[in-house]
This record gives sequence, C-alpha cells and structure tokens, in this order.
Amino acid sequence: MYENVNEVYKILIPIAEAHRDYKSLALIHNKLHDSFVKIDQQVGKRVFGTYFRVGFYGAKFGDLDGEEFVYKEPYLTKLPEISHRLENFYMERFGPEYVEVIKDSNSVDPLKLNPDKAYIQITYVEPFFEMFQLRERITHFDRNYNIRCFIYATPFTPDGRAHGELHEQYKRKTILTTAYTFPYVKTRIQVVERHQIVLTPIEVAIEDIMKKTQELANATTQEPADPKILQMVLQGCIGTTVNQGPMEVAHVFLLDLIDGKKSPTPLQHKLRLCFKDFLLKSYEALRKNRTLIGPEQKDYQKELERNYHKFIERLMPMIKLSTATASKLGRERHGSGDRIPKKKQ
Repeated sequence: MYENVNEVYKILIPIAEAHRDYKSLALIHNKLHDSFVKIDQQVGKRVFGTYFRVGFYGAKFGDLDGEEFVYKEPYLTKLPEISHRLENFYMERFGPEYVEVIKDSNSVDPLKLNPDKAYIQITYVEPFFEMFQLRERITHFDRNYNIRCFIYATPFTPDGRAHGELHEQYKRKTILTTAYTFPYVKTRIQVVERHQIVLTPIEVAIEDIMKKTQELANATTQEPADPKILQMVLQGCIGTTVNQGPMEVAHVFLLDLIDGKKSPTPLQHKLRLCFKDFLLKSYEALRKNRTLIGPEQKDYQKELERNYHKFIERLMPMIKLSTATASKLGRERHGSGDRIPKKKQ
C-alpha cells in the first residue's frame, strides 16, 4: 500500500522538522521517493484482495445463525479453495454428516433447511461503487482501499431456472454493506445491510452490451498493446459464431422498431444508444488491430472487417430512428429538462 506511506509521513515529517532531525528527514524523503517510483512502475501489475460473502445457517452456529460476513482473501484465491477450507473447518467442529455447503447464490429460506445441520453459503463478491464514487476513485488502489460495499449478481428466470432465453433472463443484484471498511485488522467483517435490485431482461441486455463495449475500450487502449487480447475481444463481440451475442440481443429487443412506426420505450432507446457506442468502439478496435497484425493475419483482419460491416447492415435498421420518432423523443426529453445528445448515425 505505497500510497499510504505518504499519508503516514505527513504526520511524521513535522515532528522531524521540529527537532531539526535532518538525517531522519533525508531517510523519510528517500522512502517517499522509492514508494512513488514503485507506484509508477507497477501500474496495472499490483494485486489486492479477493472477497467472498459467507452466510451461516443453522442452530449449530449459535449467534452466527443467519449472519453474513465478507471475507478478504489473497488475490488469487478461488471459490472452491475457500469453500473447501471452511467446509473442512466446520466438519472438524460439528462432524462431516452435519455440514453442508449451499452451492448457489439464491436467497436461503431457513424453514426449508434441516434444523440438525449447519449450512454454509459462499459467494464471490466484488467491491461496489456508485457512479459519483468512481469519478473520485480513479486508480486501481483507490478502488481496492477503504471499501465497505460489495455486490454479487444472481441470474434467474420466472419459472425458477437460473438461465433461459434472452427475453426471460432476469438478474438480481445484491449489494452488501459491512460494519467496517477493508483493509481491516480482521480478514472478515460482518454484513450490516443488504439491498437488492432486480433487472428486467432488457436491462440485463443493456448491461451486457455496456460490458462488451468497456471490454473493447480497455483492449484498445491497453498499453503496451496486446494483439491476442484485442483479437479475442473482437471475436467475442463481432464474430459470427457467438451465441446469444449482440446481434441476437438486438433481434430480441429492437426488432419491432425496424419499420419506424413504433416509438421506442425509454429502455429500448437506451439500448439503441448503447449499440451505437458499441459500434464505435468496435471500429476503433478494428483500426487498432490493423496496426498490430503481421502479413500472415491480413486475411483474418479482412474477415473481422467483413463481419463488422455485415453486423452494421443488420443492426442499423433497428437502431436508426425515423425523423418523426426522433423528434417525438426529443420533445419528450426536452419537456423533462433532459436533452438527447446529438450523435452521428
């Protein structure tokens, strides 16, 4: 945590100055110099913690029954690793026949559990920030220090299955707030608040397109450039073999806009704008890839570009609004004090 070296020495430097302790001041500034150099040298290479939500259910846990904790683990810790460790720990305590790990992240109904058993539910979670917080937390360190909110998502369908067709795929986001912030003197902190948000299928689709757009942007601006990652992301976004990819998303949620007679809903309009940004980032990624490839990959580049142009031809009728519809949307948004930003079709 090199950034904190500076904060600690902000307290110590005035003390050394008051004592005219120039030897200590020289040592302090050398250490500060080393810390700042390491911050600059290790951009993109630093690793922080991995977080898991652990819920305890059953009378055998005593006061822990029904409680949730967020565990901070070393960066490369995988879900099976912490699951195996906790399972073994409580098996030794209660006996193997009384301990069971809940494999999914769905809400647990205590009434459906065996009262004689101890249940553990373990879910991978990520730090969560509101948009205004992300504007302030710019660096990788900022987004891994002094954090107390975490999020995990649970896919579901109305009939109870976890995964289904695009038009029936919902997602439940659970946001957890811990009693204290990480890093902490302990490696687990109790959850004191939870909040859930349910995304409708079109909202799930919007989130997926935004995620793919961000992946394209990250791969395009990565320094130094990595052609393999860039091509992998491109193939996943505009490749012809991608199942339930962006084209299918457009067909499911925007197909009824083709003739221009139906006005899009606010969510359809948002998805349409997401696709425009997606097309722009795809073009920038293709252009970047063209500068990175060797002669042996020219045919592959041409194939990607052909796929891109086919994708545009099929997508444009669904995302290009008629003049009348655009004017109507503009009036509606203008009436609410929110103008539509002008973008090139």
